[in-house]
Amino acid sequence: MKPIVITHESYQNFVIEQLQKHYSGGILTIVSTDWPTITKLWITDLSYATTWLSNTYSLKGPAPRDPASMLRSYLLFLLTNPTIGITKWVDELHRVPLYAILSGFEPGDIPGVGTFYDFFRRLWGQEKDNIKPKIQQKHKRRKKKKLKKGEKQAPKDPGIVEKLVNRFLRYGSKKRLLPGDRLFDFFQSQFLAVSAKSGLLGDLNSFGVAGDGTPLETSRYPRSKSTCNCSAQGITKCNHPRLCSQPDCNSGWDSSRERYFNGYHLYMISASDSPYDLPLYPRLQPASRHDAVSFVASSIEFLERFSLGTIDKMLLDAAHDAEAIYELLHHQNIEPFIDLNPRTKKNYSTKSDIQISPEGIPICPIGKKMKSNGYDASQNRHKWRCPLACGTKNTCKSTCSTAKYGRTFHTFSKDNLRLFPKTPRSSDTWTLTYKRRTSIERSNKREKVDYHLEAGRHRSTKMWYIRVYCIMMCQHIDAWYSKQRKAFNLSEIIFS
Repeated sequence: MKPIVITHESYQNFVIEQLQKHYSGGILTIVSTDWPTITKLWITDLSYATTWLSNTYSLKGPAPRDPASMLRSYLLFLLTNPTIGITKWVDELHRVPLYAILSGFEPGDIPGVGTFYDFFRRLWGQEKDNIKPKIQQKHKRRKKKKLKKGEKQAPKDPGIVEKLVNRFLRYGSKKRLLPGDRLFDFFQSQFLAVSAKSGLLGDLNSFGVAGDGTPLETSRYPRSKSTCNCSAQGITKCNHPRLCSQPDCNSGWDSSRERYFNGYHLYMISASDSPYDLPLYPRLQPASRHDAVSFVASSIEFLERFSLGTIDKMLLDAAHDAEAIYELLHHQNIEPFIDLNPRTKKNYSTKSDIQISPEGIPICPIGKKMKSNGYDASQNRHKWRCPLACGTKNTCKSTCSTAKYGRTFHTFSKDNLRLFPKTPRSSDTWTLTYKRRTSIERSNKREKVDYHLEAGRHRSTKMWYIRVYCIMMCQHIDAWYSKQRKAFNLSEIIFS
C-alpha cells in the first residue's frame, strides 16, 4: 500500500498533542538539554520523503510506516545516540517516550528493527548493497612499509592522475548513475537548497568549495571466507576466490593515526565560505586511494550533479598539487587555490636574467623577490615590479632598468598553471581566500568526532552511504537551529 503524506504542520500538531499528554504535569519531564533537539526536528520539514519514496511501495498490502517519520527517527538517532546500533535504538524508542514522539510515533507503537532496514533498502534504491561483487580473487599479502608522520601513501601508478585528466579532457565525461545519486538528489533538494536560500552556503554566484579526503575505518582487519574445501583436504595455500564481507573496502595508510587501516577513503567537498562549514558532496573510495586520484573523480561527479550555483574557486591542500589537476580546473573554469608541495629548493631559469622561485615569484638579478602589481585579464598575465622601485623613488643601487618606474616582469598562466595562478600565492587575496580551506577539516571533524561516523557497525556500502548522508543532514539542521534558535520559544508554544 502506498504511504499517505503527512504534512509538517500535522507532525507539529502531533508533537504538541503528545507532549502535552505525556509531559505536562506528570511523572515525565523535559529537561533543558532536550529543547535543542526538539527545536531541530520542529524546524526540519521531511514530509517530501513520503512523495520521494512513494514509487518504492506497492499498491497492495498493509499500510506502511510513514517514510518521513522513519527518516526523522534515524536523524534523531544520530543527533542523540550515534554510537549505538539500530537494535539498541529501537530499545531506546520503547524506553524513552520523548524519542518516539519526536520521531512521529505514538509511545508503544514503535517500528521494529526489520522495518528500519526495509526503509534503508528503499532509501538506497539499488538491487545490490555493494558496488563490487562479494566473491573476489585472493590477493597476495605484501609487507607494508610504515610511512613517516603526516606522509601520504603514494598512488600505485605515479602517473594515474595525469592519465585520468587527459582521458577526461580528450573524451569528456558522460554522466552515469552512481549508487549514492538517489540520496544526493534528496539531500540537494531538501537540505542544500534550504541552506542556500538562508545564505548559509555563501555567495552562489561566486561559489567557493573545498575538498579533502579522510580515512573511514570500518573494521580492524579485512574479512573474507573461503569458497572451496582446500583446507579440509590439507591444502594450506590455494588461489581460489574468497567471499568478502566488505568487497568495496581495502587497506590504506592513515597519516594522522600513523597506522594502516581497513575501510574507505571518504572524499568530502564542502562550502568554503559557509560560516558553519557545511558539507556538499561525499564520495566513498577504496582506502588505498590517494587524495589527488579521489579528487579527479569526485570533482567531475559533483559538477555534473550540483545545480544550485556556479563553482568559482576550489581550495585544496598540497596533496593535490599536481599539474594535471590545474589543467582540469582550468578546463572547468574554476580558479584553483592549491598550496604548493615543494619539489625543489632551486630557482627556475627563464630566457632573461630573471629567475622564478619554487613558489612562482620572479627573482630579480640581485636576488630580491619582485612585488605583485596586478593581473591583466585581457592578456591573461600577471605583472610584477622591482620591490625597490615601488616607493616614491627607486632605491636600488644596481639598477637593471633605465626606466624611473623600475624593472617589470610578466608571468603568463598558460606557461605554467601551477606556478603562475590567476591570484598570486604571495598576495593578500590568496592568503585571505586560502584561510577558508580549513573549513573542510572542520566539517570532517564534525562527522568523525561529533557524530561518531566510524561507530557505525555496517558491512555494506549502502549503509555507510546512508550514515554519511544523514550525518550531513544533521550538520545542516544544526546550522538552521543556530540561525533560528532566538526567533521563538518552543516551550511556550507547546505548553502555553
